[in-house]
Amino acid sequence: MNGYERMMTALRREEPDRIPVWELIVNEPVIKALYGDISYEDFVERDDLDGITIFEDQRVTERFSDTQYKDEWGILWTIEPNGIGYPSGGPIRTEADLDRYTPPDPDADYRLDSLRSAMKRFKGERAIVFLTHDAFEFSHYLHGMNNLLMDYITNPEFVKRLARVVIDYKRRVMERAIDEGADIALTGDDYAYRTAPIMSPDMFREFVLPYLQEMVDVAKDKGVPFIKHTDGNLWLIVDMIVDTGIDALDPLEPIADMDIGEVKERYGDRIALAGNVDCTELLTRGTEGDVVEAVKETIAKAGVGGGYILASSNSIHPGVKPENYRAMVKAAREYGQYPLDPEMVEEYKKKDYIAKFL
Repeated sequence: MNGYERMMTALRREEPDRIPVWELIVNEPVIKALYGDISYEDFVERDDLDGITIFEDQRVTERFSDTQYKDEWGILWTIEPNGIGYPSGGPIRTEADLDRYTPPDPDADYRLDSLRSAMKRFKGERAIVFLTHDAFEFSHYLHGMNNLLMDYITNPEFVKRLARVVIDYKRRVMERAIDEGADIALTGDDYAYRTAPIMSPDMFREFVLPYLQEMVDVAKDKGVPFIKHTDGNLWLIVDMIVDTGIDALDPLEPIADMDIGEVKERYGDRIALAGNVDCTELLTRGTEGDVVEAVKETIAKAGVGGGYILASSNSIHPGVKPENYRAMVKAAREYGQYPLDPEMVEEYKKKDYIAKFL
């Protein structure tokens, strides 16, 4: 099997020849530490990852310094010392701002340049995962997290209008990406902190879930699988997420009490699973031996019967030790061959590697 075939087989909750390995994001400092100045596409090929994640292309509209700029949405981004950008201010503070606001053009031809490049190089060989969003994340980028959550209570119609602006754009871009040839659709909005969702289940049901459902429906209508990525402790809302018809859930943070064995037991007949190798503590300060043990445990809990894609619990960010990332990939290839070793499964499914790091 090639990478495309492995990923698609796992998303059908079946067994490929071995557990596929994929990452939502691999940040440049780790790539550089491993291989020097090579591109992300080169990295995917060099490490023989089974999938590649592609973002839509955005342009800088105003640059204030080497570390601050505005994008097409009017969102201010600040580049941290580690090279990662974070939103630090949005253009919509009031209803009048929203009245005047015009979102970017989802049909801009350059919007899918990175996707076209990946397709030219990898189509049919590795799964091309197109990462976009539903409505929550860009709503708080535009309006501010605290403002958004307060307005869920004080001005619900306003935040629904804001969500509609976001979702109409995001839905159209995803439609275009699938039509261009993306193999898998994924939305990356995070709904939870380490201990609980960011909002109550009732608020999630009213203000977030309908827009996630729209994105899942687009993927279903166009015949591609849909992965939902969200960090944090999801137990209070996971039933609603699964009920939308997603094909897989990522990244199942063990440090947030998302035990992948329990998720597999509850939902493994309905969705595939991805993630679980902790990148907060294990991959940043653990030993290579710790990483191997975690991979074996994760495979034992999630890989039986197929339906599992091995990945970190969020991303390979700048704090990840390059040698630990290497150990994770190597262990996945060594212990993820089907049929899985039944003795390993029996031994490791009872373990709890994350306890050491709590």
